[in-house]
Amino acid sequence: MTTNPSPQIWLYDTTLRDGTQCEGLSVSIEDKLRIAKRLDQLGIPFIEGGWPGANPKDVQFFWQLQEDPLKQAEIVAFCSTRRPNTVAAAEPMLQAILTAGSKWVTIFGKSWDLHVTEGLKTTLEENLSMIRDTIEYFRSHGRRVIYDAEHWFDGYKHNRDYALQTLEAAIAAGAEWLVLCDTNGGTLPHEVSESVTTVNSHLSFVLCQKSMTNDVDVPAASRRVGQRTIPQIGIHTHNDCDMAVANALAAVMAGATMVQGTINGYGERCGNANLCSLIPNLQLKMGYGCITEHQLTQLTEASRFVSEVVNLAPDEHAPFVGRSAFAHKGGVHVSAVERNPLTYEHIQPETVGNRRRIVISEQAGLSNVLAKARTFGIELDKQTPEAKQILQRLKQLESQGYQFEAAEASFALLMYEALGARQEFFEVKGFQVHCDLVEGKETSSALATVKVAVNGQNILEAAEGNGPVAALDAALRKALLNFYPQLAAFELTDYKVRILDGHAGTAAKTRALVESGNGHQRWTTIGVSANILAASYQAVVEGLEYGLLLHSQAEVAVKA
Repeated sequence: MTTNPSPQIWLYDTTLRDGTQCEGLSVSIEDKLRIAKRLDQLGIPFIEGGWPGANPKDVQFFWQLQEDPLKQAEIVAFCSTRRPNTVAAAEPMLQAILTAGSKWVTIFGKSWDLHVTEGLKTTLEENLSMIRDTIEYFRSHGRRVIYDAEHWFDGYKHNRDYALQTLEAAIAAGAEWLVLCDTNGGTLPHEVSESVTTVNSHLSFVLCQKSMTNDVDVPAASRRVGQRTIPQIGIHTHNDCDMAVANALAAVMAGATMVQGTINGYGERCGNANLCSLIPNLQLKMGYGCITEHQLTQLTEASRFVSEVVNLAPDEHAPFVGRSAFAHKGGVHVSAVERNPLTYEHIQPETVGNRRRIVISEQAGLSNVLAKARTFGIELDKQTPEAKQILQRLKQLESQGYQFEAAEASFALLMYEALGARQEFFEVKGFQVHCDLVEGKETSSALATVKVAVNGQNILEAAEGNGPVAALDAALRKALLNFYPQLAAFELTDYKVRILDGHAGTAAKTRALVESGNGHQRWTTIGVSANILAASYQAVVEGLEYGLLLHSQAEVAVKA
């Protein structure tokens, strides 16, 4: 017995072009190559690499990919139609696109008559010539063309007949895809549906009429009317109304077969349609084929990889791939999920490469504590005094300003301590921090002195840092490195401070969160004190302690 394959949706990633227009995002050539190869592994069919000729970086990027091509994805060069009152063959910017060597080229042209007359300062007829001439030029050089109808939905609203004429011009010239762009991001899903439906029916009608007179010669595509092929419809949406994903899905439901977007929704202003939401919605919810099931399990890792490369903090609350996407905090929720995950999860987290997290906080019940303990390999019984002691201690500390949902490593240490299983790698005897002020200005370094005991031996060390916390961290490592060489691989990756009860002024408590890593894992620890240095030091100390605990457990696992 055979089953019908899922209808195909062609994914088109524009992270490396449209996504780089995101405020605060900047990438090098090497960054772009790394992202392109990761998207290739993810199974994205079309990857837009940039605008060769617009800047040296994009030129070099395409040259490098000629030397080291992608495995399965088509790399796409992007540019505009030719300028008014010229010819495509004489346009230097179009020559640069040919030199880039990509089989596919995406051309964008004006759909909105306002942009033609006010932006380009030309006539509506000349704009149609620009579209036809540019596409015909690339077709004559053996390139396959995707036509991006810029500001399509605005043009469609203000002058429907002319907007449709621009698509007819692209068809006549040989475009294989017509991508309808919500460039301003101001369209709503019902408007997208109506427009895409109209375009599909209009193009079918036009091609039916022209096929009889042999007026149109369109290259390969997937739909046929009589003896003529009709370009497929794509959708490109922006998120200015927080509708980019919804609009893209609406377009697919109305007949679009290509979806353009970016990883993590990066893009100008409010961003583009987020492929990390679109892909699982299309594939898991709507039954379309996008990438393989195995590639889908890499989605979360790909999202975090890209955010790491572009040096932007990941959105922890992002659907599907965010750290909190499958996090459960309320005791009732945790208890239900433990019995059956379907009670509070719309998909299995592993399907998209994510995982379930049980969040610990003052709202937690014993179910949270037991579930969280299991993630650390600790089996507890709710009837045991240790379980109740952990819950009581948790609530007591959270009332003092601790926040264990953001510091799971500190909570693990708390559990081990309640169970009498907390290893004592070292004991802190005390510390001092000295910061000089020169002519009223703080110098660039601080000096910290620490005293610790390891195996009954007292060690006193001092170290400098570019601030008091960095100096404390350096002094601790210096004191402990001879005993624990693995500390050389540890690094402090993030440091956050929050003032609690601000009305208390300088006497307010401070909460310090320190994120540490060893190159393979990351963990967060917490400290709370009226003294900002004491709070920071507590978090730093526990960060080192937890890292040593992970190393110790890994050694035990290897020996076993």
